[in-house]
Amino acid sequence: MGGCSSLNSLAGGETRDEESGEITEGGTTDVFQLRVGDCLNDELTEEATEVTDVPTVPCTEPHSYEVFQNITMAEADEYPGEEATTQQAEDECVAAYDAFVGLTYQESKYDFSYYYPTAESWGGGDRTINCLITDPEGLTTGSLAGVAA
Repeated sequence: MGGCSSLNSLAGGETRDEESGEITEGGTTDVFQLRVGDCLNDELTEEATEVTDVPTVPCTEPHSYEVFQNITMAEADEYPGEEATTQQAEDECVAAYDAFVGLTYQESKYDFSYYYPTAESWGGGDRTINCLITDPEGLTTGSLAGVAA
């Protein structure tokens, strides 16, 4: 996966508020640069094996996903495998989901997905799992943080 934030700004990258870090103008964001609170309109599919850049928008605009947690996996030379990686993503995203939404995942109408390191990206230093909340009924506008409160 690739790119760095300086290349993003030259190639249609998002614009962020200097103080808050919030996206104020949409663009394409390197998946390694996603922050908690970022909103995006990626079309996640089971067939997609690698994601490098995602279309981000301000959360005040309709969007399909919001990053609600970034998890850093333990350093290791060897990739732990897709099954172990996705299990950690499931477990830790569910745990973070409850605090973010204000309800347990099982009680909530919202769903989640995640980006996770692949064997290839692991070799390049990728250790980040991005947890993404979504409304299965369609696009949302605004943040879903504390939506159940």
